[in-house]
Amino acid sequence: MVTGRTTTIDPGVYVSTQVWSKADLHIHSNHSDGLARIPEIMEFVATRTDLKVIAITDHNTIEGALFAKELEDVFGIEVVVGEEVSSTEGHVIGLFLTEEIPSGLTPAETIRRISDQGGIAIIPHPFSSRGVFGPFGRSGFAAAVSELAFHALEVYNSVPYLGWANRVAAKMFTGGQGIAAVGGSDAHVLHGVGKGYTVFKGTTAADLRASIEALETRAEADRGGLALALRYAFRIPQIRRRQAWNWERCKVRV
Repeated sequence: MVTGRTTTIDPGVYVSTQVWSKADLHIHSNHSDGLARIPEIMEFVATRTDLKVIAITDHNTIEGALFAKELEDVFGIEVVVGEEVSSTEGHVIGLFLTEEIPSGLTPAETIRRISDQGGIAIIPHPFSSRGVFGPFGRSGFAAAVSELAFHALEVYNSVPYLGWANRVAAKMFTGGQGIAAVGGSDAHVLHGVGKGYTVFKGTTAADLRASIEALETRAEADRGGLALALRYAFRIPQIRRRQAWNWERCKVRV
């Protein structure tokens, strides 16, 4: 996707000087409770999407993300090492990690440890039942923005049953809060990858990071909501079994 400011090279001829790309910052693999294996995800992204960057964010492990990172050159897709950490009050995503963050910490401590690695801390599905703020957390949101010192808010998540939580997140994000808006698929099934994404300036993972830090990212959704909902409906038993097999990683410790 190409857009942005234009510059004149000949009278009446304008050429864009900015390139904007897509990144899915919230993907699960079979290293936690996703159904797809890492090579399957990489192949799907390379051949079936126009994503430039992805983040593998399995629950409480970076094992799958590190594996995907090793396959970057094979598939021509940049991978950000991520983790969806189960804090005592809900999930927190860490991006650009070098070490695993343990589960069971407070949100503030989880975010501090992400920042200590030079990572980016994102609050995913913030007003869902497993979000840091929860379905009734709107009143405390403004104070939490400064107290928790996270970097971005996931204002769109493509999991079908999170429509209401998405609307609340979009309403609460007003800009001027010092945090970036991002989107992700939260894919647990292969065809969910890329259904929610972040638009950023540039084409690389480094550009993505700079765009988040500059607060210029935005969240967008791909088409196919009904088809995705049906895929999840048929796959829920398999996802539940995967969660059971990887329970020590997937459970929320409170």
